[in-house]
Amino acid sequence: MKIIVDENNPYAEQAFSTLGEVTALPAGKITREALRDCEILACRSTIRVNADLLEGTAVRCVATATIGTDHFDTAYLDRAGILWYSAPGCNADSVADYFTAALLSVAQTQRATLEDKTLAVVGCGNVGSRVACRAQALGMRVLENDPPLARQTGDPRYRPLDELFDADCITLHTPLTREGPDPTHHLVNEAFLRRMRPGAVLINTSRGAVVDGGSLKAALHDGRIAGAVLDVWEGEPSPDPELAELAFLATPHVAGHSFDGKIAGTMQIYRQVCEYLGRKPTFDPEPLLPAPGVPEIVVDAAGRPDEDMIREVVFRVYPIHDDDARFREAMALPDAAARAAGFSALRTNYPRRREFSWTRVLARNAPPALLEKLRGLTFEAEHGRGESARKETSHEG
Repeated sequence: MKIIVDENNPYAEQAFSTLGEVTALPAGKITREALRDCEILACRSTIRVNADLLEGTAVRCVATATIGTDHFDTAYLDRAGILWYSAPGCNADSVADYFTAALLSVAQTQRATLEDKTLAVVGCGNVGSRVACRAQALGMRVLENDPPLARQTGDPRYRPLDELFDADCITLHTPLTREGPDPTHHLVNEAFLRRMRPGAVLINTSRGAVVDGGSLKAALHDGRIAGAVLDVWEGEPSPDPELAELAFLATPHVAGHSFDGKIAGTMQIYRQVCEYLGRKPTFDPEPLLPAPGVPEIVVDAAGRPDEDMIREVVFRVYPIHDDDARFREAMALPDAAARAAGFSALRTNYPRRREFSWTRVLARNAPPALLEKLRGLTFEAEHGRGESARKETSHEG
């Protein structure tokens, strides 16, 4: 059995080698010709999976190690009898880490604190639910909106969209849909933006076209909202450089690109393909995992506001402004083709980022409430015990 995997899926070659003959290729070389006698394709969202790619090939199963499937022509795959899989939730903690860093950065820029501010979460699935928990850990009031979940569960915590517009920040975590009862294409349009509270911030880590970029650009120009954090863009890999320049933070669709999220995606689709083949999964990535870049942080909380200390910890583990700076450099390139190539290169060559849960925080003089906040952000947190504690724990993680 021949299998082709995107080389940007960590450990995919090792995992799928337990099932057949594997070739790992960069996304740009996964073509119809390359797939001619291939039965299984394990890809990412950088590949359009449709008739143009698969017609005349031996492919009978396609799996994407990503949450979204809008790069799949699912109608064609179903008609052709090609099974398809995705990895919902695989990078939810990665996106939640990104959101946490972005939110803390916005508060710093505005010289504000997050305590008692209101966050509105639009889309409360795997990612949105984790984002809500992170915001609550930071002392924010959270409003949740998810019409499908509201219908399915009847839970009154899911509020109508009309009740969200007084929030200090609105964050988007929906799929991109154009049909059905809850279309999200250009959900955020001129009317939506006009209803947002002046001084509010919009965060989008879902899909670029959930936001009408032209309307957002006008709202930012006019100062109708305070700012935006944008990780996803209409027309990727060719974002609007003017919109990027206006954003508080602008990044190249990397919120979910943690190393751990990618591994989780690989393992999720590997297990699905094993089930399709009637095989038992035998690959375990655990022995191959590298040590985290920041296994431990020691801080002194004495006399410091909780949020300042949390911000220091978060930025040491994930310096989100580095992603922003690299992206702005790419957007400053002289022509559209160069900018598109730069956008794609930033995603393909993204630095290895580990999730917060791999870092232990030893906080001297920390009140219990601060430790609980750090744990709510998924850090392992405990009272610092001085130099001996650093020596005892520095090898772990």
